[in-house]
Amino acid sequence: MDTIAKSLHIPHLYEIVVFLMAAVVIVPLFQRMRASPVLGFLSAGVIIGPFGLRIIPDIEGVTALAELGVIFLLFTIGLELSLDRLKAMKRLVFGLGTLQVVVTGAVVGLAVVALGTPPQAAAIIGLSAALSSTAIVVQILMERGEFATQYGRASFAVLLFQDLAVVPILVLITIFGDREQSVAVNLALAVAKAVGAVGVIVLAGRFLLRPLYRIVAATRSPEILMATTLLAILVIASITGVAGLSMALGAFLAGLLLADTAYRHQIELDIQPFKGLLLGLFFIGVGMQIDTGAIVARPLAILGAVVGLTLIKSGVLGGLALAFGLPRGAAIRLAMVLGGGGEFAFVAAGLAVASQVVSAEAGQLLLIVVGLSMALTPLLSALAVPLEQYLDKRTALAEQRELDATAHAANHVVIIGFGWVGQLVARLLTECGISYVALDTNAKRVSTLHRKGVPIWFGDGTRSDVLHKAGIDTAALALITFIDPRLSAKVCETLRTHWKTLPVFARARDTNHARELEALGATMIVPETLEASLQLSAHALAVIGVARSSVEHSVDSVRLAYYAGSLQLAEDTLNDA
Repeated sequence: MDTIAKSLHIPHLYEIVVFLMAAVVIVPLFQRMRASPVLGFLSAGVIIGPFGLRIIPDIEGVTALAELGVIFLLFTIGLELSLDRLKAMKRLVFGLGTLQVVVTGAVVGLAVVALGTPPQAAAIIGLSAALSSTAIVVQILMERGEFATQYGRASFAVLLFQDLAVVPILVLITIFGDREQSVAVNLALAVAKAVGAVGVIVLAGRFLLRPLYRIVAATRSPEILMATTLLAILVIASITGVAGLSMALGAFLAGLLLADTAYRHQIELDIQPFKGLLLGLFFIGVGMQIDTGAIVARPLAILGAVVGLTLIKSGVLGGLALAFGLPRGAAIRLAMVLGGGGEFAFVAAGLAVASQVVSAEAGQLLLIVVGLSMALTPLLSALAVPLEQYLDKRTALAEQRELDATAHAANHVVIIGFGWVGQLVARLLTECGISYVALDTNAKRVSTLHRKGVPIWFGDGTRSDVLHKAGIDTAALALITFIDPRLSAKVCETLRTHWKTLPVFARARDTNHARELEALGATMIVPETLEASLQLSAHALAVIGVARSSVEHSVDSVRLAYYAGSLQLAEDTLNDA
């Protein structure tokens, strides 16, 4: 294949074909195992790369092509934002983001200094390791539909600042590597370039880019519109690249400038295939840079470094997220999804080694540790959910110990199941001045509401000892709000076994479920299908023009007839039909 590619005089044809074949063969296997496609791309890179089967022995020629994936990814992110939304995120971007990079960089840097690394090299390694993978994290958030969640927005805010932090890190590498020019001169030049580049982009977007799109749209040619979009992305990304900024940041600014235009959705659809394909090539390229031989030679040291980096970053992120007011669940997820390394470390390591700021051995170790931590990012993100549930359950169980039957007044209501139905009932009871105690097995819900002062406790309503602690002996009635027939039946059976005279009201899915609960001794059952049918009928009759008094009379008659048991034959007829 390599010989054929060279004879055709098509640059990197062999590498591109191998990349695509690896993606077609390996990635679907990971999808069948319900694993993230990102892991599939990374694994494909390890297999075909110079440290694997050496199908592609040298990746320098295709690195630039693979990095285009990140550029297109940041462009689509910019399209989904607006300047107003960006302003609204400034507290997280410049507050949480700044502290995360500085604190994580300092902690990692000090740890590296303790191992004998010179301070300047340790500073570069610490700051590079503090950054997370924008490409992987955003891909995970999009795959799971979590980009618009609280932790998704906070994660992106941190990633956005990390992209901005690329500039000072590159400046530091230049300063540390240039022993002739003064620090002040280098810093002033870098700031001037950055300000100039951003100014040119904003002015060009306002006075050139948008008018250009209006002209192109008038041609009604999708090909020309696509060409214009590609040109805009590459030109603006090149401007930031020449100025010493991240090219991905330039692509983000290009998307941001087009986010408020009428062409946003068409551009997003046109660019989607390019972004997905090139982003996959980028992940394969990252996997190709992982030196498996070095891992085998020093497995314990590398494992310790990967675990240490992940723990440091996750700990700092989680603590800062809580300090910035994020709920514990969002803080856990943010800490886990951003706990791995980022693709910029590969760029920084190469430049730092070339500038003789970091030794070649330290640079290769940084590549391996960051690469492995990036590969672990999807797994860490997946572990966030069970970890959050485990911590919530521990909290709820601790709070359950506070439950004491003597603390409840007589004639209260015990609500078993505190979903939306239970909470609505509780609200009406509170408005009428009636006390209640709620039981639920959703640990997160219990912990959240308990901290707000809601009288809810973690407990299984099918257990008599839990019901006893909830004060069921002195309750006025018990209310079962579960929709699950088996669960509500077990609760009803427990109540009737131990508290035979207690009024038991229950929610039922349909009339069959209602009959089952009635046979178990429930005092009052409300089938959702009945009430939904009555409400729909009432609205339909009112729209048709039937007098309101007649509608109310008809609905009340049917409801009373059902609860009196006279609709048995009609229900059987309907069920048979």
